[in-house]
Amino acid sequence: MSWRTTTGRWRDWVWRGWRSRYAFLPGPEGEAGEGRTPVLLIHGFGASVGHWRHNMAAIAAQRPVYALDLVGFGASSKPPTGAYDAYFWADQVFEFWRQMLGRPVAIVGNSIGSLVALTAADRHPAMAAAVVAISLPDPAAREDLVPKAVMPLVNAIERLVAAPWLLKTIFYGVRRPAVVRRWAGVAYCDRAAIDGDLVEILSAPARDRGAADAFAQIIRTMSSPRFGPKMRDLLPRLEIPVLILWGDGDRMIPPKLAQQMGQWSDRAEVRMLPGLGHCPHDEAPDQINPLLQTWFAQLDSKDPSQTTK
Repeated sequence: MSWRTTTGRWRDWVWRGWRSRYAFLPGPEGEAGEGRTPVLLIHGFGASVGHWRHNMAAIAAQRPVYALDLVGFGASSKPPTGAYDAYFWADQVFEFWRQMLGRPVAIVGNSIGSLVALTAADRHPAMAAAVVAISLPDPAAREDLVPKAVMPLVNAIERLVAAPWLLKTIFYGVRRPAVVRRWAGVAYCDRAAIDGDLVEILSAPARDRGAADAFAQIIRTMSSPRFGPKMRDLLPRLEIPVLILWGDGDRMIPPKLAQQMGQWSDRAEVRMLPGLGHCPHDEAPDQINPLLQTWFAQLDSKDPSQTTK
């Protein structure tokens, strides 16, 4: 079955004049779906709604599920705006929720998508019933890990690397399918999960008009600690259940950060996933889907004790 089929019905929605692609599956009809919290899926860097190819149908067996392409990625518009950051995408997610759903949802994000999910929940509390953060980056981690004495040198190197002409040159090289497959090998522990569909999901949007300019802008803003809120500050503010999932084989973001984040909130639960990498939802859906289904069912029961530590 094609990944385009397993990610549900595709539609376009316009936000601030830019096209935003989304997919949805309606969930079970009648009493079987009544009272079930909807789910909104937010992909990570370089991905799209297609990266939820193994998850949407499983979630939709119990509840409505939506997936959104962030502006700059997937089939959404790729404008050369300098506004790309977690706050920008959180506003896109909120406006999508306001127009399409209008009732509290469980937001699930992977990588940058998990940062966006938490940012949206923090800025717009009415929209979020809970958040699942898969491989959560922390914009403050760079400040904490780099000694202040060498920060000026690090900043100088980053300014050179962030030159638009250089970033575009890098982009034209890394968007080739063969290179994408090698990069995916860093994010995944199980190379068998890196199939032709995944390579297409990751490489096809990079051939879109404006993709190189958008890539350059996104990389430049990602290097700033102001790219998004610090998790040390954000997590204690949230009054909703948060589930943090992290593969212990993640080579993109150190797994040791997971337990640290779990200590910053009494509402956050951390689960380590043995033998999995940066994208466990796609690498091992047979493990992640039942875990999510159980956690969402506990959320539906409205018993807070079931979704906290």
